[in-house]
Amino acid sequence: MNQIIVDVGINENRLALVEDEELVELYIERRNNKRIVGNIYKGRVVNVLPGMQAAFVDIGLEKNCFLYVKDALGQEFFNKDEDQYNDISIKDVVKQGQEIIVQVIKEPIASKGARVTTNITLPGRYLVLMPHTTYVGVSRKISCSDERSRLKEEIEELKPDNMGIIVRTVAEGKNKDDFKEDIKFLLKLWQKIEKEKKLGFAPRAIYKDFDLINKTIRDTFSKNIDKFIINDPDEYKNAMELVELLSPHLKDRISYFDEATDIFGYYKIESQINKSLNRTIWLKSGGYIVLDNTEALTVIDVNTGKYVGSIDLEDTVLNTNLEAAIEIAKQLRLRDIGGIIIIDFIDMTNEEDDQKVLDALEKALNKDRTKSKVLGMTELGLVEMTRKKVRQRLESLLQKKCPCCDGTGRLLNEYTLLHKFEKEMTRISVHTNSQAVVFEVHPTVLQVFKQEDGIVEEIENKTNLKSFVLSNPFLHYNDIVVKAMGNIQTIKKLIDEIDS
Repeated sequence: MNQIIVDVGINENRLALVEDEELVELYIERRNNKRIVGNIYKGRVVNVLPGMQAAFVDIGLEKNCFLYVKDALGQEFFNKDEDQYNDISIKDVVKQGQEIIVQVIKEPIASKGARVTTNITLPGRYLVLMPHTTYVGVSRKISCSDERSRLKEEIEELKPDNMGIIVRTVAEGKNKDDFKEDIKFLLKLWQKIEKEKKLGFAPRAIYKDFDLINKTIRDTFSKNIDKFIINDPDEYKNAMELVELLSPHLKDRISYFDEATDIFGYYKIESQINKSLNRTIWLKSGGYIVLDNTEALTVIDVNTGKYVGSIDLEDTVLNTNLEAAIEIAKQLRLRDIGGIIIIDFIDMTNEEDDQKVLDALEKALNKDRTKSKVLGMTELGLVEMTRKKVRQRLESLLQKKCPCCDGTGRLLNEYTLLHKFEKEMTRISVHTNSQAVVFEVHPTVLQVFKQEDGIVEEIENKTNLKSFVLSNPFLHYNDIVVKAMGNIQTIKKLIDEIDS
């Protein structure tokens, strides 16, 4: 059973796509950080970079947007090969200071601004209108050749002059009447955008796409979704009205969750979200995978763990790799990991087994709506693949850098801290006439110092300094701070005042 479960909150809305009780996709929209993909803006070109074949466009966001040359070209270049862009310079397409109408196609990620295009697309329920091209296409996920031909013929008859249309996957089996309503709606929307873009100065928004819930109803809610459950009466009413307009036959699949309990807790989604943040993911067989992120790529390691198999080592390795391939595809989709991905499966000696694992990975990736490509296995036995970056990773939405380790996941160990303490005592002994020193450390570090019997006393004897180490919970774990220094009587008096 496939379900969409929506948790509406004051600060943020969370939407979960669940397949057979397993969380496979999670979307979060916050009040102060709404999605902007699909929005259309009147922007101004602030910088043209021929060396990068791109331009920066100000659309009124915190960071300027990135416009590649292929995204800046008109309809005559639509669907061209990548190499054909190399002969065109970005400086011949846009000029600094030029006002330009652009649409966001990728959310800002980390330090990078959003990516935009001048090739506007307006999605409806069954069709996508492209005002700046005459191209007609059919979703690749509609596999039946006869159905593809039928849909293309009907759209060729219906499409507006000098405009293009892409037929969406949900249009499979639909007829001309459905398409006429969609085209009528999209043309009205485009006329409104055409009026808006003539008004006001750049930068300004001239069209905002649906919010998370409505966008999901339009793009994802189809006959393949068995239930759409939402816990807010107002959003439930809005959802029913939109479904009545777009897909009235799906109304009976929407339900209102009026329980007093947490909806994500009730459907056991919260625990799966917490699991999705773990570095290590255990497989049902006893094997496990480990995910590590770097600035440039994501590395995934596969291990047999507690799984010992029942036949031989070769069989154990193959079964672990096959199970891991399915789980990896799920984790990439759930965590929304994009860019370069390297997978270190357990080494196999049989090339046929290698191919079985690659086939299992590609089959599992077919469920993912985000485009990915498996490039194959290297001589070292590493699988190389890519997945399109569309939005921020799940972990960046739910977590932030640790203030203690600064995101490294590492802190200084007790031996390094004691060495640091010794060096500070030596420095004070050599460069001052002090007899005693007061240090402040994090409470956890103080416990470490107390556990290392005799070492602090040895350092004091070596440096001829008396040390007093105090706890300060506001200090960084790695810091050892000199609070005061002087003769022993003065320091003891200070310690007494602190204790009192």
